[in-house]
Amino acid sequence: MIRYFTAGESHGPALSAIVEGLPAGVPVSPEDIDGQLARRQQGYGRGGRMKIETDRAEVLSGLRFGRTIGSPVSLVIRNRDWENWTKTMAQFEKPSDEIPKISIPRPGHADLAGRIKYGFDDIRPVIERSSARETAARVAAGALSRAFLRALGIEIGSYVSSIGHAGGNVPSSKLLELLDAGAETLAGEADRSQVRMLSEADETEAIAAIDAVKEQGDTLGGVIEVFITGVPLGFGSYVQHDRRLDAALATAIMSIQAIKGVEIGPAFENTRKPGSQVHDEFLFAAGEVPARKSNRAGGLEGSMSSGQFIHLRAAMKPISSLLSPLGSFDFETMQPTLSRFERSDTCAVPAAGVVAEATVAPVIANAILEKLGGDHLAEILERLELHREKIRNIFRA
Repeated sequence: MIRYFTAGESHGPALSAIVEGLPAGVPVSPEDIDGQLARRQQGYGRGGRMKIETDRAEVLSGLRFGRTIGSPVSLVIRNRDWENWTKTMAQFEKPSDEIPKISIPRPGHADLAGRIKYGFDDIRPVIERSSARETAARVAAGALSRAFLRALGIEIGSYVSSIGHAGGNVPSSKLLELLDAGAETLAGEADRSQVRMLSEADETEAIAAIDAVKEQGDTLGGVIEVFITGVPLGFGSYVQHDRRLDAALATAIMSIQAIKGVEIGPAFENTRKPGSQVHDEFLFAAGEVPARKSNRAGGLEGSMSSGQFIHLRAAMKPISSLLSPLGSFDFETMQPTLSRFERSDTCAVPAAGVVAEATVAPVIANAILEKLGGDHLAEILERLELHREKIRNIFRA
């Protein structure tokens, strides 16, 4: 099974990731990884940090001649901004210069709880590791699982359906047309937009909204929609809580910084309807695998893949570092004061969609490996085709 770990601080020398459990023989190119890192850096409303960094991953192990070799893959992404932080983030001896402590927590951030939990007298270490800069390492790690899934005919993509009040002008027919060509086609279309939206009207409205809140020293959140195409019927399980595919996907999305809600398909909208308008009827014809009239279940039934595209929706809160400060207090004086500003974005919703794609990739890859097993790509491809053929044969009988 695939698992990964990331390490590194926002302003440290580098971010790193170790990915374990990838089968051998998966083709991986530099563009597979660096292309995803570049997508993560895009988006209208990003802050000054993205003007400094040009993320590239160095692969230190686990690949030979452009293919995985079954051993752990280790990745490093250098932080160019490190040269400006060598004293503040010195790893051994404390510099003789006075390094100011951060003592004012920001509402909505990890500052307060992190300082108390880990016993710091300075909020800086909390800021460094809780920062969404960490997601660069996750995108690089997830790119390897994406390459594995792509070799199996499974694609992952996303778009932004709303930013603030802007959004809602994408007809379902357009979404279905793009998804028929695969989730990566949908993502490619979204990437043409500065805010990764699929409607020019939505894009114009969103950019205006971002400009307005930036002028006010404020921030904006939004909704990301993630799609996974090509997952066959019957992956995941209902037999134990920790094998439920829907739960694992929700966990992966919720692990992203600033994500505060997840739904599968139009789950909350479905709560306002009777069951007859929610469940996806079968269209049965003898000798054929049953089709569906709709996909309101988001491609998951009983915690297993239904054979339709998987659809996840994620709510990202506005970023909590504000130029117009909110009320806070100072640990040094224990007096009320205004919160401080840490260099940040006005809106990072477009980037969060790319991160979400990366986080769900190992979840789907593990659902495949749990059922099919296999140590190298050719073996897994053979077993996957046998699984698909077995399903077809059930309905041919």
